[in-house]
Amino acid sequence: MLRVHFGELDLARLRMALRPDALWETVLSFHRLREHRAATVYGEWRSLARNRLNGEARLLAPLIPSRGYFPDFLTPAEGGMGWDSGMESLRATSPARLHTEISRLPAARLPGWIRDLGQGERRSLDRLTSALTSYHQAAIAPYWPRLQARIEADRAVRGRALLDGGADGLLASLPPTMRWRPPVLEVDYPVDRDLELGGRGLLLQPSFFCRRTPVTLYDPDLRPVLVYPVEHAPRPVPPSPPARPATAPRTWPVPISGPAPAPGAAQSLSKLVGQTRSAVLQGVGGGCTTSELARRVGVSIASASQHASVLRDAGLVLTLRRGSAVLHTLTPLGAALLRGGAPAQSSMPERSTPATM
Repeated sequence: MLRVHFGELDLARLRMALRPDALWETVLSFHRLREHRAATVYGEWRSLARNRLNGEARLLAPLIPSRGYFPDFLTPAEGGMGWDSGMESLRATSPARLHTEISRLPAARLPGWIRDLGQGERRSLDRLTSALTSYHQAAIAPYWPRLQARIEADRAVRGRALLDGGADGLLASLPPTMRWRPPVLEVDYPVDRDLELGGRGLLLQPSFFCRRTPVTLYDPDLRPVLVYPVEHAPRPVPPSPPARPATAPRTWPVPISGPAPAPGAAQSLSKLVGQTRSAVLQGVGGGCTTSELARRVGVSIASASQHASVLRDAGLVLTLRRGSAVLHTLTPLGAALLRGGAPAQSSMPERSTPATM
């Protein structure tokens, strides 16, 4: 068990990540790639990703073992700002840190290039970043909108819990693998460990590829982060991804928070899906329960539920259960439809928002 110890200042500095973390998702997906469990959630993705890889998995396997420790420098905090920012930070890792963290891996299983990396050899670092980028392009980038939609849905649930109950409510709303027993958050974990936040706060990072138990950094002196698994739909990946990109993606979609329809978009949307269903899609906005949706649109709860179900089947809305209620949020496709097809803004806001805002 992992015990995360909070003080009053830590509760004030509790934060939710704004978006998926590109490096965490890449590294954790590598674990999912090599296992045979959770076929319903990851099986189709696993099969498609393996067909798109060209030896990257074999190259990275000694650095990212199937179980246990992997180096913290692979998941820098800047990964929450996008792939480019994360890789820039990884490339700037000091030779001393490379040596310290790689020395914790079983030396007998390390190929020469990783041992050279532990000595700060620049060509080995370039080889690592090239392999990670190639793996990311093949296994993560084609599915990024689905990852973002699932994590946005989880953030909507946590945001509602925060509004209803403050930091205590947010911590109490986390999945069953985490139990809030003030002032300690107990987390199912492979080893017995205590994490003293010491006034630094905690970043909660929902993850698509995290499975079963949450993950945190090995080094307790690094900025505290707790990566935890989101709830999955039965079919979380598309049946066929787009062609493998020639270069790494340069921008990342920003979180969805009830985008306003573009001029003329509302009228066009009404023609496409009907006036009531268009109103339902706009009513979902940044997230709402079925009863709230019914009030916003002016229909019965049963009608709101039925319309939300149709939009969910069309890939425009995501629905998560929170206790006895359900919470609806827009998918990236649903938000784009509301914008009239206008692309999401590519400007990058701060990496996280305070949980107490």
